[in-house]
Amino acid sequence: MTARSSVRALLVLALTAGGAGAPLLAAPGDPGQIAEEGAGALVRGEAQSAVLNYTEALKDTTLSNDRRAAILNDRGVANIKLGQTRQAFEDFNLAAQLFPEFAAVYNNRGNLLLSLGLAKEAIKDFDRSLVLAPGYAAAYNNRAGAYMRLGQTDDAIIDYTKSVRLLPANPAPLSGRGLAYLSLDRPHAAIRDFSRAVKADARFATGYRNRAEAKLDVESYDEAIEDLSRAIAFDVNNVESYILRGKAYLAIRNTASAIKDFSKATEIDPKSAGAFAELGFAYALIEANDEAFIDLNKAIEVDPRSGLAFAYRAYAYKKSGQLDVALRDIEVAQKLSPEAPEVYWVKAEIEEAQGQLEQAVADLRKAKKLRPGYRDATEALQRLGAAPAEAEERVLTDAGIDTWRVVVRGGRYFALDERFPRLSIPIEMMGSGEPKLLEWQLKEPPFKGIGTLRYYGGSVPSPGKAGAEDMELVAVVDLDMGHVLAVEPHKLGSKVATWTWDNGKVTVASVDGVTDEIELRYGAPDEMAGGGRRYTTSTETGGWAPWDTPFGGTTYASPPPKRKKKTKTIFDLLFN
Repeated sequence: MTARSSVRALLVLALTAGGAGAPLLAAPGDPGQIAEEGAGALVRGEAQSAVLNYTEALKDTTLSNDRRAAILNDRGVANIKLGQTRQAFEDFNLAAQLFPEFAAVYNNRGNLLLSLGLAKEAIKDFDRSLVLAPGYAAAYNNRAGAYMRLGQTDDAIIDYTKSVRLLPANPAPLSGRGLAYLSLDRPHAAIRDFSRAVKADARFATGYRNRAEAKLDVESYDEAIEDLSRAIAFDVNNVESYILRGKAYLAIRNTASAIKDFSKATEIDPKSAGAFAELGFAYALIEANDEAFIDLNKAIEVDPRSGLAFAYRAYAYKKSGQLDVALRDIEVAQKLSPEAPEVYWVKAEIEEAQGQLEQAVADLRKAKKLRPGYRDATEALQRLGAAPAEAEERVLTDAGIDTWRVVVRGGRYFALDERFPRLSIPIEMMGSGEPKLLEWQLKEPPFKGIGTLRYYGGSVPSPGKAGAEDMELVAVVDLDMGHVLAVEPHKLGSKVATWTWDNGKVTVASVDGVTDEIELRYGAPDEMAGGGRRYTTSTETGGWAPWDTPFGGTTYASPPPKRKKKTKTIFDLLFN
């Protein structure tokens, strides 16, 4: 077999991912050299050349149906690269008619449908693909993405989990599942998956950015800034990374650095209303009113329906003493973004300035309910001598253990103990049911000051099996810092994680086949790319492909000088 034939074979095998329904390949010496040239062009990113070669190859009237279907499928991928949607559909449809058992063509057509916003139709194609190839990890990942588009987050997590079990070292399903967890207010579960994703690919800028967003949710601002700096190093023109890092800087009151990041974001994308709104807000904080109004007016000009921009301009008017104008803007903001916590915080600031303290407290509590970790709202409540209403904190009966109790705040569970007034442990549920604390342990030296809280985390659907399995999790906490280091799955059905405490860290061989390392003591900075100071992961398998963004541009920067260029993988070719 020639080198090009080998590439051709790898293309088809990668697409079927499990062998079920794999099309027969042309034997050595059979007509097909032109098609193989097309495959080579597609690998090199020369989509137009690939289409021309595939079109020429399809003129061969001796091609068998399976061979013709394989070439049509490849030409469909090339047409997608060229933005030729109609031609791609025609190629995939004909390929499916010629070879109905070809799982890859349904996966590719499903991705194309998903890119057009047709999630329900895409799911039908992913279903067909998985019937033909039950071990097709990419199809599980892509169907999960379609479920996310439809708001079916629980179904998405099931599919992402199946994909993770098939490819535990691949960052795509890990990152997707992390986003699903984050949307369900499970930031520690999200951090765990994002950490695994960046360990699988140390240059995965999206993974660092996503993990930073989760860390902002748990108020780990310094670690979020570190992650965003990594993301920017690998993707220097991503506007969202600069905006997020700017917001993290604001949270730690580093306004100068925040302004620098927001300004950079506006330079990269002069049409980013969010960047201008954040920049204007940062200027308003330091009472640079002229600059604030210039940027906030620009944000509203770019996006007249930006509730955030109107809220921040209301804040700027309040800071400049123009309360009447501020009230008009905050009224508009509330209509445009009725669920934005920033709107209620600004509204409370205006009400405080008017002496309406009771209403201000009510709005601050609303902001806290929408975003439990909202630092500005917390500090404002403290300044006003108020606290979240008792009605918003409900004790869960029979869920505690010893002196620990479980409370419900804004839909989230937390474990509290009066012995540790600075500590509020999030009890993240991974399945249906209510939490139940099972065991509290204080570690002995050399891990003095570290505690573990084991709890029941719900009934979780079992991938590949009927029914569900009970899950237990363990929260690892630093009592001295009043900080939750990680929340780890400990038990799933009969599977139990293995915990090894040694050398200032705990290594957890998790129930899903991935090994996580949690650093418990600060030592030398972790120089391994992808590893934070506290959370690293490893797996037994290697290699990955960024097929979580099937037909979009890659988020990976070019390798640094003097580093050998990474060879393109088959999934790089097919799904990027």
